[in-house]
Amino acid sequence: MTSPSLALLAPALDRVAADIDRQFASLLPVPDDARARLFEAMRHAAIGGGKRMRPLLVCAACEIYNVDREAALRVATAIECIHVYSLVHDDLPCMDDDDMRRGRPTVHVAYDEATAVLAGDSLHALAFDLLADEATHADPFVRIELVRELARASGPAGMAGGQAMDLAAEDQAFDLPTVTRLQQLKTGALIGFCLEAGAIMGHVPPEGRTHLRGYARDIGLAFQITDDLLDVEGDEAAVGKPLHKDAAAGKATFVSLLGVERARQQASMLVDQAIAHLASFGVEADLLRAVARYIVERDR
Repeated sequence: MTSPSLALLAPALDRVAADIDRQFASLLPVPDDARARLFEAMRHAAIGGGKRMRPLLVCAACEIYNVDREAALRVATAIECIHVYSLVHDDLPCMDDDDMRRGRPTVHVAYDEATAVLAGDSLHALAFDLLADEATHADPFVRIELVRELARASGPAGMAGGQAMDLAAEDQAFDLPTVTRLQQLKTGALIGFCLEAGAIMGHVPPEGRTHLRGYARDIGLAFQITDDLLDVEGDEAAVGKPLHKDAAAGKATFVSLLGVERARQQASMLVDQAIAHLASFGVEADLLRAVARYIVERDR
């Protein structure tokens, strides 16, 4: 796939992907003891593959406020820990029961279910270990705010709550506001943290984060609408996971409720709104603008 947005993003995505892999490789050396299989499973889940869009958003937001990149990468790795743990658990037979993720066997297939659960649990714990470490930020108030915001974004008021709604969607007929709420929790909350984290690291007070919050809210919904479109129209080899599962399970999605064309129009409108939220920023926010445009142009 080629596009002006991807042309701008490609070097940044490649760089952050290499940086995140380097972080995980350093954080997860395989010990010479009975925990080896657990660490191998964590590395299987975390190293290589994936868009690394959330770490890129963290780094892009931190760049706006001139935050040191190595410190930003620690926060970016923490959010990727949460994202990867959620994928490991989502793929389990008790959840979505998927065999492929990022073009390779899921953790419970490559290892076993018990190891997959522990790998997810361990990645979850690692996220907060990273944020609480002085190496992430010298100010303890910044560190505790990062911990609190990520806990909120990943717990019942965020991603986990959205996943619970997603499970309920198999047995209930959700309308558009309910599907929107589901996705704001399941996908949008972590994306919101990515932007909030950059502002927290830059000592921006809560009242100064309104524009970034609006941007995060809009790209979060646009991201999920695009995912729904790819589930209907995408190429399974490019996407790297099974498609058409929501339709098979009878779940309501943006596409099933709006139709393909209206869903695509809605995603484009949300991207325009997201970019408008960045009007007070200059060229330092160009990467965030490119991310917004890429969201509706991607093929995976």
